[in-house]
Amino acid sequence: MRKMIRFIVVIFIVVLAVNCTERSKAPVIQHHRDDPFIQDYSVKYLVTDESTELYTVASDRDGYIQIFSSAGLMRPAGGQFLFPGQIVKDIQYLPTAEKKIAGFDTYRDQLVYIDDKAVLSNAWAGKLYSLHPLTGARIFAGGKDFEFLISDGEKLLLLKDSQILWEGNQADEVRDIKFDEINNQYWILDKEAISVLDPLKKEYGHVLTKSNLTCIEIASGKLLAGTDDGYLEIETATKRPVGDVKNRLPWPEITVISEISGNIWFGSTRGAFKLRKDGRFDYYASERWLPSDNVLDITEGPENSVLVLTGRGLAKILFREVTLHDKAIYFEKQVRERHIRHGFNATVSGMENGDVTTGRLEDSDNDGLWTSMYLAGQAFRYAVTKEEEALENIRGSVEAMERLYTINPVPGFPSRSFERRGYKYEDKPWRRAEDPEWDWKSTTSSDEAIGHIFAFGVIAELVDFPVLRGKAILLIDTLMSHILKNNFYLVDWNGEPTLWGKWNPDYVNALPEMVGDRKLNS
Repeated sequence: MRKMIRFIVVIFIVVLAVNCTERSKAPVIQHHRDDPFIQDYSVKYLVTDESTELYTVASDRDGYIQIFSSAGLMRPAGGQFLFPGQIVKDIQYLPTAEKKIAGFDTYRDQLVYIDDKAVLSNAWAGKLYSLHPLTGARIFAGGKDFEFLISDGEKLLLLKDSQILWEGNQADEVRDIKFDEINNQYWILDKEAISVLDPLKKEYGHVLTKSNLTCIEIASGKLLAGTDDGYLEIETATKRPVGDVKNRLPWPEITVISEISGNIWFGSTRGAFKLRKDGRFDYYASERWLPSDNVLDITEGPENSVLVLTGRGLAKILFREVTLHDKAIYFEKQVRERHIRHGFNATVSGMENGDVTTGRLEDSDNDGLWTSMYLAGQAFRYAVTKEEEALENIRGSVEAMERLYTINPVPGFPSRSFERRGYKYEDKPWRRAEDPEWDWKSTTSSDEAIGHIFAFGVIAELVDFPVLRGKAILLIDTLMSHILKNNFYLVDWNGEPTLWGKWNPDYVNALPEMVGDRKLNS
C-alpha cells in the first residue's frame, strides 16, 4: 500500500514539474519572414511620330534593343517604371543604319539583317555577308552553320556563304519562316498554308492548309500556329496536328507567338498573355502594361525581360526578385518625389502618357483622408523600424493636418484642404482665410473625419514621441469636441451641417433601413 502511495506521489510530482516547466516557457513570437518574390512591371517607350509603322523588335546578347520600322532601324531611349521613354532613330552605327535594311532577327544571340543585297551582321567581326539575288528579300531564318532560308514573299532561297543551295517558288505570299533546330528543318508560313523544307534532302512540301493563319513558332517539339480564332499545334517530328484549335484564351485573335525561357507568349489584337504551367494565363493589356493593345511582335529582352512591340510603341516587361520591404520603399520614394503638397499626400493630374513632368499637383476634396492613410502608414513604419525618415514624414503631415483646423474660423472644424490664394480651382467650397495668402476648402465629409480619427489614434498609440503624441491627442479632442458640441453634426462656416457630416440619431434613423449610410453613420 505504501509503495502505491509513493508511486502516486512521484507521478504527481513529475506531472506538476512538467506542467510548471511548460508554463514557464516564454511564448513563441512568430515574425513575418520577408521572402523575395518575382514582381513584374512594365517600362514603356512611345513612338513620337504616329505615322511611323513599327514591325519587329529584337535584342542581342549584350542587351542592345533594335526596332525595325517604316522609318528604318530605331531603338528605345530613356524610360523607367511609370515614366515612359521614346523610340528614336538608331544612329549608333551609321554604316548599318544607312543601308536599305528590309528585315532583321537574331541568330545565335546576335542581330542579323537582310537588305537588297545580302544577309549581314556586325557580329563575328562583320564576316557574315552572304550575297543573294532577291532585291525584295525581307524575310529570313537562320539554320545550321550560318545557312539561311530567305524570301521576298514569293520566292524561297536557301543560302550559305553567298551560294544558293536550293530555290523554289511559293504559290502564295510568304509571311514567316522558322527554323526547327531539333529536326533540322524550316517551317514556312504563307497566306493559307504551312510548309516544310528539309535542307539536307532538299525536300519541300505542304503540311497544313488553313485560311485564317496568322503566325508560327517552334516550341518544345511542336509548331504552334496562330489564327484569327485561337491556335493549333503540330508535332514537328511527325508533322501531324495535335488536337483541335485552342481558343479559350484571354483574346483569340493571335498576331504572334514566341517561346521565351520555356514559356509560351501570345500577342493578339487585344494585348499579350503568357501560358502558365497550370494552364492559366498571365494577361498583359491596357496602358498599365502596353503602349497599345495591338501587339506586333514579342521577343526575349535583356535582364530577364520580355519585349512586346505594339502599334504605338514598345513595352519592356521586367521580372525582378524583390521583397515586400523593397516594394514598399520604392513606392515610399515615389510618394515623396511626386505627391507631397504642403505635407499632404496629394493628387497629380494632367499627366500625358504617364509622364509626371507633364502633370501638376492639385488639391482634392480628400486631401485630409488620403493624408490620414499615408500618416497612419508612416506611424506603423516608425513603430516597427524607429527610422528617423518615417518620423520626419509624420511631422510634415501632422503639420498639414493640424493646419486644416487652424486655417478656418470655425472652432474644431477640419477644412478639406487649403491652397495659396489665386491658384485654387473655381468651385464653391473655397473660402478666404484670414491670412490673405491662403484659401481653405469647406463642406468636409464624414469619411474625412473618420480618416482623421484613425490616423491620430494610430499616432497616439504607436508613436513614442511626446510632442507628436500630444498633438494627435489634442486633434482628436478638438474634432470630437466640435462634433459633441454641435449635437453630432459637423457644422460648417455658415452654421449648417455639411452634406455628409451628420451622425445625429434623429438624422440617421430617419434614413430608410436599406440605405447603407444609415448603418455606416450609426
